[in-house]
Amino acid sequence: MNISATIKNEFQLNSISVATEGRQKTLVVPAKDNGFGSSVNGGELLFLSLAICFCNDVYREANKSKLNITSVEVTVSGEFGKEGEPASHIVYTVRVQSPTLSDQEITDLIAHVDTIAEVHNTLRKGVAVTLRTESA
Repeated sequence: MNISATIKNEFQLNSISVATEGRQKTLVVPAKDNGFGSSVNGGELLFLSLAICFCNDVYREANKSKLNITSVEVTVSGEFGKEGEPASHIVYTVRVQSPTLSDQEITDLIAHVDTIAEVHNTLRKGVAVTLRTESA
């Protein structure tokens, strides 16, 4: 699966798009108050990525097993230190509601998704991030 994300920023304007297998979607993120850059920082988006990944994967895995899930809430928190330092102490909590599943079945589903959530596993494993420069 090929995924890409692009931001182009000009004074008071962010043009943001994401695409999976060529299916493009746009996102709205306001510019900073000074007009340049994004009002949402990369750390916030990283943590949101973890939350969205887990939420979507809970629904996907529940659907595979024909489990009735009515609500998923994921909160991710952590810390960033000085400029250039990676995040630390990333922790997430999950609440899943279902009218038919027992507490143990919900706990088992959450534990299973924790082992297969792709964004989580990407961070846990660590992958190379390579800069490729292009002429303007």
